Amino acid sequence: MTCKATAMILYDEILNALFLFTLGTIYGFLILSQNNTERILYMLHILEPPCLPITQSEPAYCGLASLAMVLNALSIDPGRKWKGPWRWFDESMLDCCEPLEKVKATGISFGKLVCLAHCAGAKVEAFRTNQSTINDFRKYIMACSTSDNCHVISSYHRGTFKQTGTGHFSPIGGYHAGKDMALILDVARFKYPPHWVPLKLLWEAMNTVDEASGRPRGFMLISRLHRAPALLYTLSCKHESWVSIAKFLVDDVPCLLKSEDVKDIRNVLSVILSSLPTHFREFIKWVAEVRTREEDGSQSLSQEEKERLAIKEEVLKQVQEISLYKHVTEFLSSEKSCCKTILGTENEENFPEIAAHVCCQGAGLLSGISGSSQQFCCQATCVKCFKVNGDKPVTVVSGTVVNGSGQQGVEVLVPSSQSELSCWGCGPSNYVGMYPASNDILTALLLALPPETWSGIKEEKLLQEVHGLVSTENLPTLLQEEVLHLRGQLQLLKRCKDNKVEEDLGAPLF
Repeated sequence: MTCKATAMILYDEILNALFLFTLGTIYGFLILSQNNTERILYMLHILEPPCLPITQSEPAYCGLASLAMVLNALSIDPGRKWKGPWRWFDESMLDCCEPLEKVKATGISFGKLVCLAHCAGAKVEAFRTNQSTINDFRKYIMACSTSDNCHVISSYHRGTFKQTGTGHFSPIGGYHAGKDMALILDVARFKYPPHWVPLKLLWEAMNTVDEASGRPRGFMLISRLHRAPALLYTLSCKHESWVSIAKFLVDDVPCLLKSEDVKDIRNVLSVILSSLPTHFREFIKWVAEVRTREEDGSQSLSQEEKERLAIKEEVLKQVQEISLYKHVTEFLSSEKSCCKTILGTENEENFPEIAAHVCCQGAGLLSGISGSSQQFCCQATCVKCFKVNGDKPVTVVSGTVVNGSGQQGVEVLVPSSQSELSCWGCGPSNYVGMYPASNDILTALLLALPPETWSGIKEEKLLQEVHGLVSTENLPTLLQEEVLHLRGQLQLLKRCKDNKVEEDLGAPLF
């Protein structure tokens, strides 16, 4: 083999003649064209830009790239911008259940990819090959191949196809009933284009054991949830402390409430909040609307930005109207400084510092470098308020973020709970109440704790009062959906912490 031939194969490997036909060949396209016309148009759409560039950016990112492609095909909102005005998933946004650096080094397991799909706001049904049959698999692929509302991601071993590599994830883009073949949309586009595979051969490739987990591979069905994903709050495992914090919330809090002789709501809050682990504020975040600043300095919001900001503000308003919020606020306002230090409330007046950190995180996201705020320095932060066409004032944090390759203007749209806002420039001011603060965040997180958390409270009357405060049944719809999403995230992270995500893929989230 010459060097030139080697280079050509490394650039775009040739599929082995195991009845694998690339979509670009005449035969491959004929297979596609024999399916129904609507599906042809849909398939051609998702194979064109901007979907087409979703090829894994790292050798071990096949799971992340597959999930990003499917989430985008389902039009699930990532809650933040990708580039320019586009709200689009890429791999850098998918770090809820596993740090990106770890995925980059070792890849991601089947169970944790299921976890990621849940965290991103999708509905997921997952099956290992020992939990399903080839007939079930065929039935699901046929259903998803005639619908825009469901997609299949397959986990298989490349060796079965005599391809280079080992374990791999790819979406399934179509099915031909007459030939019993599936279309694999390979996300390693630098190696293989989309190609048709006999379904029996694909099942054989899936019916192998993943050496890392010791469990069979399989497939997952991903569709849209009937409820909205996180709008204002989300849980994060970016900081290494997330394991201890998840353990505290799910395992330790029920034990504390059972061991302590709590007499009233204040005692309940004191038991929980005075024992919060360090770096607690790194675990629950408010979802910021980050965008690139216009070069000409013009201030305007698109209709979509206005609508999303209004929804965030409505969620914040609903949090602040419930009784639990009032109890939390009263407790924090009277508690000793040690509790405030853990929660970060003593620094909440210094909003520009917080905003500078958010701008750095935003610059990392806009650059596709998730979790990299330490690589950026916020040179200047300006908190300002503006009105457009008589609309209510909008609070914007504007920052100039610098890294080794240059600088970037970043803006963060801040949800506000105030009905009337005064406008200001870049000088110091009182920003309390201008963004989701500790009392808002803690209220949301207490609501998201599993219902059984409170069962250890001995006083029956107090137990009923607590249940009344934390029950999701009587919450407004937006806040209820927000709380249920947080509760689901917390359960997922607990299963990650306990290394149980691989065991029961169908375990209920809440």
